[in-house]
Amino acid sequence: MKKTFGYLFLVLSFVVWGVIAALPFMDINGGEMAATTTTLIISGEVLFLVSIALLGKEAWLKIKAIFKSKK
Repeated sequence: MKKTFGYLFLVLSFVVWGVIAALPFMDINGGEMAATTTTLIISGEVLFLVSIALLGKEAWLKIKAIFKSKK
């Protein structure tokens, strides 16, 4: 059950970052956009960190390996 929630939170963290990319196309003013962006960035980071905590060290090492191999 822990791994299921870990993967769910990992996917949700990437969805949140996708929503941030879509914000300029939404009909909201500058102040609302700044507040929404801040909230989404913080929630995306928290979701990512919680997912790593739930998935464990092995998942973290796999994620690091993916990004290291891209360089």
